[in-house]
Amino acid sequence: MATDKKILVRGLKYLGWALPMFFIGPVVIHSSFKNQGHPLYIPVLGIGIIICLSGIWYMFLGIRTIMKSLFENEN
Repeated sequence: MATDKKILVRGLKYLGWALPMFFIGPVVIHSSFKNQGHPLYIPVLGIGIIICLSGIWYMFLGIRTIMKSLFENEN
């Protein structure tokens, strides 16, 4: 059983995109909660939530792709 290195690298790239999103998203959400009186409170909060959800999605894609490269047969 061999590992498909191209797919493994693609999975690691997904994980590489997810990691900064796990830090940027909560920082944006926290800054929006600190400025609740500002007129851009809701849009900034929405952007922070979207960044967090994107980080979760990229993490899912990365783990799924890595598992595919490790365990899928090339029959």
